[in-house]
Amino acid sequence: MKALCFHSHGGPEVLRYENVPDLKPGRDEVLVRVRACALNHLDIWVRRGWPGLDLEIPHWGGSDIAGEVVEAGPEVSGWKAGQRVVLDPGINVAEDEFTRRGQHSMSPGYKIIGEHLRGGLAEYVKAPAANLVEIPDDVGFAPAAAPLLVTLTTWRMLIHRAGLRAGETVLVVGAGGGVNSVATQVAKIAGARVFVVASSAEKAEKARELGADYTIDRSQVDWGREVARLTGKRGVDVVVDNVGRATLATSMRVVARGGRIVIVGNTSGPQVEIDVRLIFGKQISLIGSTMGTHQDFRDITRMLWSGKIKTVVGEIMPLSDGRHAFEMLEKGEQFGKIVLEP
Repeated sequence: MKALCFHSHGGPEVLRYENVPDLKPGRDEVLVRVRACALNHLDIWVRRGWPGLDLEIPHWGGSDIAGEVVEAGPEVSGWKAGQRVVLDPGINVAEDEFTRRGQHSMSPGYKIIGEHLRGGLAEYVKAPAANLVEIPDDVGFAPAAAPLLVTLTTWRMLIHRAGLRAGETVLVVGAGGGVNSVATQVAKIAGARVFVVASSAEKAEKARELGADYTIDRSQVDWGREVARLTGKRGVDVVVDNVGRATLATSMRVVARGGRIVIVGNTSGPQVEIDVRLIFGKQISLIGSTMGTHQDFRDITRMLWSGKIKTVVGEIMPLSDGRHAFEMLEKGEQFGKIVLEP
């Protein structure tokens, strides 16, 4: 089969579209023919690598996967060839105190398809049968795949970790990425008032279409000062900041006293200098979050299939053109998700 893989870590130039060994499902696994796989910044970080990341080489990423069942392992029941499915990318490989209390993504044994395991940037992928959810007939493969990882991550981040409540205010730092476009919608579902910082007038307008109450074009104004002005210097209750080094200092200034800043990424870099006086002086909570549980995944797919959360697909491209797709993602040229089709 074909895959968009790499044999060593590096930039987009290390990606190769080439033949790799065919897959065979294990006893409790299902083999799925990939029809659509969306890119995430996670795929960039995995390709670049970090100390301690131990991958089977060649590796191929891709966590947002939709496709058709091809073959089921001997211990699998309930799935047959041709069924249209999406895959929960989180896999529990051990039972421990975290999995027993439902906090699967906190377990040291938690693995992610596309990160620790080979993913959907290939013609086929295999996964435990417990990770499959059926796609309704009226939902296409690309819109089914595009929002999975970011919606799962955002739901846990805002609802479970930040404890977002109706009537609160949320600031989303950035408008173009997948997490941020979904964060705007989840915050509105929760009954919050949403502020979005965008890099251009075009992205600001798209954020408004997703439900943002206020948008700030950072190319025209100092976004920190504008948030202060719009909130009467009070600040916002919750900040979604997945940018990191370039923005966290300002986020800490604009969050309200007793507010929360939730972090699930660091697109501008992981090393950040923090003025700790703001943390204890304003009693700020910095909250990390990642992924979610199988039940979270079932909950978010129900919302996606019902249309409560709008899928934002920016580009659909062939898997063979994957290197160019990665270059686009790294430059931030798209609004919404880039989806690759084998």
